[in-house]
Amino acid sequence: MPRLLRRSGVIACAAIAFTTVGTVACADTQDMPPAADYASYVALGDSFTSGPGIPPQTDGDPCGRSASNYPTLVATDLGIEDFVDASCGAATSLDFAMPQTTFRGATVPPQYDALRPDTELVTVGIGGNDIGLVQLALGCVNLSAPPDGASCAITNTPDGTDRVDAAIDAFAPVYTTVIDEIRRRSPEARIVLVGYPTGIRDGGCFPEQRIWPDDATYLQEKIDRLNTVMREQAEAADVDYVDLRDSSRDHDVCADPETRWMAGLQPAAGSIPLHPNAAGHRNAADQVLATITD
Repeated sequence: MPRLLRRSGVIACAAIAFTTVGTVACADTQDMPPAADYASYVALGDSFTSGPGIPPQTDGDPCGRSASNYPTLVATDLGIEDFVDASCGAATSLDFAMPQTTFRGATVPPQYDALRPDTELVTVGIGGNDIGLVQLALGCVNLSAPPDGASCAITNTPDGTDRVDAAIDAFAPVYTTVIDEIRRRSPEARIVLVGYPTGIRDGGCFPEQRIWPDDATYLQEKIDRLNTVMREQAEAADVDYVDLRDSSRDHDVCADPETRWMAGLQPAAGSIPLHPNAAGHRNAADQVLATITD
């Protein structure tokens, strides 16, 4: 079940109005209450949101939620006690609307169920599982140097058409569907789409991370494309988008261990492969905070 902390004695926030881009009073696309006025917050998302493997893990939590994931850090930093972390490892956008059977065999409620009419802040991190991002990354792994193996850049473009690009483009309208449903359930909420961080630098770092140079570049191009689609859909719907690509660029799986924010194929303790570690979640929280408090 999602973690829920309820704030008592909260004064109702001012009504929220969406304004046109370029309004002098607001640098964002949404004219929302200042951060201190957010009395309630719901986080929706997949494992890049929930933080599986990162201590401390919630006892018995079937979704791998960490108390150090970026939604919890945001809620803590803003003093939001009425906070629900509905994110769940392996979630797709379908699990927002339907019960999800987790990797631990438990069934959890639809993530949308955490939303209320008075919810004031909602962050969303989704799309990677819908387009098979982790499977793509694992398919790019080669134990041997080229040419002894298979290039994921080639296997995903068998007839000259990139099937990962096709999956991303087909998924794009789902972001608008998600935004519309959040607005229907929580009409006063400020909605923030959170992108995916840099996974691997151009050219990679084979053999430290066993992804061939061209495949490393290909893999990151797909992450970038998903982020671009997310940003475009957020802008079209007049909601916030948080870019994690630039801030994490030098902290990918090829970075030195002490500066690495993304766990590699053989992760250190307190992380799982090809996912953000605790430092990566701290950065994500900082980027979200910078967006909603400017």
